[in-house]
This record gives sequence, structure tokens and C-alpha cells, in this order.
Amino acid sequence: MTDRDGFSSNALRILEARYLMKTETGEMLDKSPADLFSRVADFVATAEKTKKEQQTWSRRFLNLMLARDFLPNSPTLTGAGRGMCLSACFVLPVEDSMPSIFDAVKNTALVHKEGGGTGFDFSQLRPQGSFVRKTQGVASGPISFLKVIDAATEAVKQGGTRRGANMGILRVDHPDIEEFIAMKMDGESVANFNISVAVTDDFMRALKNGGTYDIVDPYLKKKVGKKSARKVFDAIVHSAWLVGDPGLIFIDRINQHNPTRGLGPIRATNPCGEQPLHDYESCNLGSLNLSHFYSPRKKDRFDWDRFAKSIGTAVRFLDNVIEVNRYPLPQIEETSKANRRIGLGVMGWADLLIKMKIRYDTPEALELAEKVAGFLRAAAAEESRNLAEKRGSFPNIEKSVYKGKAMRNATVITIAPTGTISRLAGCSSSIEPVFALEFTSKIIDGELKDVHPLYAEWRDQNPGRPTPDYFVTAHDVTPEWHIRMQAAFQKHVDNSVSKTINFPNSATEADVDKAYRRAFKLKTKGITIYRDGCRAEQVLYKTTPGVSRHPLDRPDSLPSVTDKIKTGFGNLYVTISFLDQKPFEVFTSIGKSGYTTMADAEAMGRMISLALRSGVDPKDVISQLKGIGGSEPVFTEGGLVQSLPDAIAKVLERHFGETKNNSKDLYQIICKVCGASLPDEKCPTCPNCGWNRCSGS
Repeated sequence: MTDRDGFSSNALRILEARYLMKTETGEMLDKSPADLFSRVADFVATAEKTKKEQQTWSRRFLNLMLARDFLPNSPTLTGAGRGMCLSACFVLPVEDSMPSIFDAVKNTALVHKEGGGTGFDFSQLRPQGSFVRKTQGVASGPISFLKVIDAATEAVKQGGTRRGANMGILRVDHPDIEEFIAMKMDGESVANFNISVAVTDDFMRALKNGGTYDIVDPYLKKKVGKKSARKVFDAIVHSAWLVGDPGLIFIDRINQHNPTRGLGPIRATNPCGEQPLHDYESCNLGSLNLSHFYSPRKKDRFDWDRFAKSIGTAVRFLDNVIEVNRYPLPQIEETSKANRRIGLGVMGWADLLIKMKIRYDTPEALELAEKVAGFLRAAAAEESRNLAEKRGSFPNIEKSVYKGKAMRNATVITIAPTGTISRLAGCSSSIEPVFALEFTSKIIDGELKDVHPLYAEWRDQNPGRPTPDYFVTAHDVTPEWHIRMQAAFQKHVDNSVSKTINFPNSATEADVDKAYRRAFKLKTKGITIYRDGCRAEQVLYKTTPGVSRHPLDRPDSLPSVTDKIKTGFGNLYVTISFLDQKPFEVFTSIGKSGYTTMADAEAMGRMISLALRSGVDPKDVISQLKGIGGSEPVFTEGGLVQSLPDAIAKVLERHFGETKNNSKDLYQIICKVCGASLPDEKCPTCPNCGWNRCSGS
């Protein structure tokens, strides 16, 4: 592969690993990005009526993608012309019956197999302990069935390399809400789910007034008690501060602004929260690269005319996808074609601001955000109306706010995370600030250096000069400004906006409390936060958060056992001593090696001992050491030993059982596909292969 189409080396690596079509033997059928985009453009253009129109629009779609002015969501890139589903976002119903619950499990597997992410509302399930008349038993509650879907997701790999992503939602007035809030506080449970609490306007009023709110049993369909709004809200805030979940979904606001509310209430969203959907509904997404419309000689230094033309082409592209799509279930096809939701969004927002020398957290940036978002919404809606005149309005229009008007799509704008496609486009993700100007990711066979291209260009042209303040990164922006930027775009978005509100590690629960309240006040449709390093802390402190740990004193004598394991530096001897039949200390020594290696081995033993003497679970120690790569890997009778820490982990596993490699590393998050280190954020995207933790794509 070459970069003749203008793609960076990282983008080419991702394209080859994830998107370019191959034979079963690995032979490349798509030889270049142009081949990939030609395949996508040709297939999507088959929705046009005549051969001439197909050729015309295929060429326009291809030019838009090759220029990296617009890219569709990942399933469209991977599945176009291959008999696969092209949509990324789905919501599936979970009704209060065993057949419905296990239909949801089966349907989830079918959606994940096609590369989609699924959202669920578990609020209709009767609470834990409810009487079940037919079996004379008691119900296990919504959380238990959420875990069933989580286990099914773990078992179904998407395309052989990735697992699906889910959103689990429970209404704040469900009797099991407090158990739901605490579900992920151990840092390990339901790893394939993001979770959000659907909070109501009544709840937020009760919180503001310091009062109580009604709890409703969904099976009995009546009020069964009251809870303190402050107590429940404090539990939400504490868990979000601790592990990043749950987020909030402002469910009444979503339904107040839902164009198809005549079909009944929306109860759930896709995994990242930006796409509220009815049951059995899907939506296909795509994003325009705002940085490419920067034009210093144009009005406002932005090419509004070219932006409008690109919006029109992108809307037509996404509408065509609805026609040529292969849906995983007939119910999804029926609902999707009846509403014809599309979600056109943006990426490269931070890059545009840098080019304009506007700092992200300023009133000037907010003013531009509203102008861009308003223009995007107006132009997309105009194109949807034009398509309706030619092709007809969406079938459910008489049950929508567009009754009596022409509109091809029930919704047109979504601000989605664009982790992978923004990597391909070579721009910043969605409306997020730049995460870091320079980033080095460790992978098994070396290091991957990522330098923001605009920063690299400025640095080369200005050696030795201080960096201008408009080169702002995510952690330079306060949570308040993150929320204000989200709210500025939300004003003009008919679906929703996905954005992570980044907090420094030092942030307090009061800071999270303030952010959640501000998000509601500024009329966003939801909020998710992430405190830097919170999940890494949880590995060691999950049992007693906030409690200081002190190592126990060592008795004069302890029973011990010594194992030998072969490493690339020679034989490593690992001695484990026990107190009350629990591991207490680890001593390591290595023969026939240099002093540096001997010192490293001794240091690791001391640090492991300090952790064990402080009450850390040995499996947590193993999970941190297992799989660490080194310069001298070696095969032994027990398999590949990658490094000294990996060897120690293998010895500890002999005595304490096999432990899964922990993706929540103390110092970095590891890509599950290629092993590269990822930035510490809510939904990081791998710079090496494009894998995204939250979307599974």
C-alpha cells in the first residue's frame, strides 16, 4: 500500500487492518483507499433510479470520501457491497416476559455479528423479588437479565476480532435503581455495557427542592413508595466519580423533542448515547470534516458554499444507505424505513478552531459552534425536503411533527463520536478538544508515535517558541466548558450529542454533582463524565474505596514455595511466602544475567510484596503483570514468556489460578485487538488499529 491518496501512515495501517476487503487467505482485494471508497460509493449509489444517476452520484460520493471531507460510520465502510448491515446504532426492546428477554439476547447477537451497537431500556422488567404467579417463584430483576446480555456479548465476537457494545438504561423511578447505579462500582462487572440512568423532570425538580419522588413498579403499574432524590443523585455521582458510570439520560427532554413522538415514547439510546431510537429502530451515521472547510479568504474564514454542497451530498448518501442496507431483523427494517432517521455529524472541530486560532474554551468558540451547527441543521433539513419532493416523505410522517409537510427523514443531525473515522480522515474527533498534542503508544513490536499534524507543522515553523494558547487539549478545558460546548451544538441537533466531559484525577464528587446539574440546566439530552485515571485506581481500591492501605509487619518466619521459569534473560526463580495461607511476599532472582536485570527482578519482587502485604488481591497483581511485552520473549513449556513481569505473572497463576489480562492497566489502557496503549479517556480509540472501547468498532 502507498499513501498516494493522501492518507497518513496510521490511517493506512487502520484501513488495511480493518476496512480493506481481503480474501480468506489474506490477499488484498482493495489495494488502496480509492478501491475501498469506490466500492462504497458504487454500492450506495445503486439506490438511484437510473444508470446515469448512479454513475453521477457514485462519482460525487467517491470524491467526497477521497477528499476526506465526509466519511460514513464504520459498518458502511466495512459492509458496503458485501451483503452486510451498514448501520451502527440500534435499540432493541426488553419486555417483562422470558420469551421477550431471550429474544433480546438472540437479536443482540444478530446485531453484533453485523457490527452494530445496541441499546436497551430495562425499566419494564419487574423488580427483583417480585412474585411470579406462573412459577410461584420470585423475579430476579432487570440487573440479572442485563448481565445475561452482557455475557452473550462477551461470547459473540464481531467479525472475529471485536465484541459488541451496549447501552443499558433504567428509569430513576424503578424500584431497583440503587442496585443498578452501584452495578459497575467493582470495576469489573458488565464490561460490555455503558450504563445510564433515565432521569425525569420530576426527579430533577425533587432534587432541586430537596424532596422525594415516586417509585413506580412497572409490573403492578402503580406507585410503591418514595425515595429521596438527593440520596439517589448522590449515589449516581459517587459511582460516576469512581468508575465513569452511570451517565444521565434526560428522558423527558428526549421525548419532548422527538419528531416521531406520535409513535410512543423513546426509552433508550445507542451505546454512546447520541442516538435516541424507538424499539427496533436503527440509524446510520456519517460525519463531515469541518477542518477541510477552513478557507482564510472566505467570509468568516469558512467556505460556507462548499460546506452546503457537501451537506447535501452527505444527506443523499445517508438516505441511500437506508435503501441498500441489509438489516439484521425484519422488524428493524420495517421501523427504520418507516422513520428513515439519519445522523449527519461533524469531526475536526478542534482542528478548525486551531486553524482559526480560536481557543476551545472561549465565547468566540461557542458562537462559532452555534453558527456551524445551525447552518448544518438548516442545510441538511433543506436537502431532506428536496429528497421528499422527489422520493416521498418518510412513511410515519403523519405521526410526526412534520405532519402535512414534506420531509424525507424524521431526523437528520447527530453528533457522534468519530474515533476511527476521524483517524482515517486525519482530524480531531467529533466536537472534542484534541486529547494530546503528542502521544506515544506502546505496542508489542515497538512504539507508535502520534503527533497532532497542526501542532507538528507549527512546531517545525516556530522552533523554540512557546506554544500558543489555542493549542488546547482536553484536560486544559474545564468540565464547565466541555458542557457548554456540548450544549451549543445540542441547540441545533434533532437527535443528540455524544461527548465525554473530562475531569482531572483530583476532581471531587462535588465537581461531578455540579456538572450533572449544569448539563440539565443547559438543556443537553444527556451527559457522561470520565475522571482521569479513575478506572486504574479501581483495580487496587475496588473493595474499600477511599480507605488508606498500610502494609502488615512481617513475622519472623513464613512458609514459602519456590518456582523456576525460563525467560529471555535466563532462569527466573520466584519465591512466594504465605501468611494464614494467603500470599504475603514475593522474592525474585535471576541467574546468569547482568546487574540491571537482577535489580529489575528484585525491584518487582519488592513492589509485589508491598501490594500483597497491603491486602491487594493476588489476581489484581497478576492482571497488571500478565502480557507485558519485552525485548527478549521466549517460548517455554508453558507457552510464550514475553518479559520478566510476564514470567512472574505465570508463576503466580500456577498457584492462584488463571487471570484475565486486565485492560484497565494501572498506567495505561490496552487495546484488546493489537495491544497498543490507549489514552486514558472514556471511549479511547486505538491509534494503531482503530479499535474503540465503547463502540466495539
